[in-house]
Amino acid sequence: MRSALFAAENMEKESEQPGLRLQNSKMLKVELNGEIMARTGSMVAYQGQMQFQALGSGGMGKWLKQKLTGEGVPLMKIAGRGDLFLANRAADVHLIDLEPGDSVTINGSNVLAFEPTLKYDIKMVQGLGMFSSAGMFNCVFSGHGRIAITTEGTPVVLNVDAPTYADPQAAICWSTSLQTGYHRADQIGIGTLLGRTTGEAFTMSFAGQGFVVVQPSEEFPGGLGGNGGGQQNQGGGLLGGIFD
Repeated sequence: MRSALFAAENMEKESEQPGLRLQNSKMLKVELNGEIMARTGSMVAYQGQMQFQALGSGGMGKWLKQKLTGEGVPLMKIAGRGDLFLANRAADVHLIDLEPGDSVTINGSNVLAFEPTLKYDIKMVQGLGMFSSAGMFNCVFSGHGRIAITTEGTPVVLNVDAPTYADPQAAICWSTSLQTGYHRADQIGIGTLLGRTTGEAFTMSFAGQGFVVVQPSEEFPGGLGGNGGGQQNQGGGLLGGIFD
């Protein structure tokens, strides 16, 4: 049988090392020999013997936070041995390696899979609240291991060495060392009073030293299959006390 479908670039990529690899720009391959954490429903194929266990948001504490905030990552634990293929709506897949002492903030809707050696929690986006892509709360990952994230299109990674601003629905990942806030970009004037707008009323601001990953798509809360919330008021109170 002959077809361009069987071209070398479409064939399964082999590796002698276990772990997360890119099969192609839209698909993650996990050469599994143990356990992996993945977004619920992201499995597209597997070979070998594997067991799938639903975890909600990953433990009772994260489940409670997800119920209160509407945020988090719907997770499943996959255990076994073989080749596992993951994807999410044909979004682009990228790998991030965290070293001890590293931490990164990621929108829950952009998390595809991560190694169980990593720790993650749901934290309030300080200074921004309801304007972030996934809402008031994002996922913070730390520890040592590899994580796979998705973007709608090819992103740009901005080095924050000067005041930096991004559309709240486009900024999907950034250094936890950065200070976040919001900036009014749309100037108030007679046009605003008449109902005219640039569509850029607010931008997300970043200050400090670090990086911001911006995708070429303005996903609203819940994009890419996330749970997206952003309906609460960031006034502190009970939620502020829990997530500070």
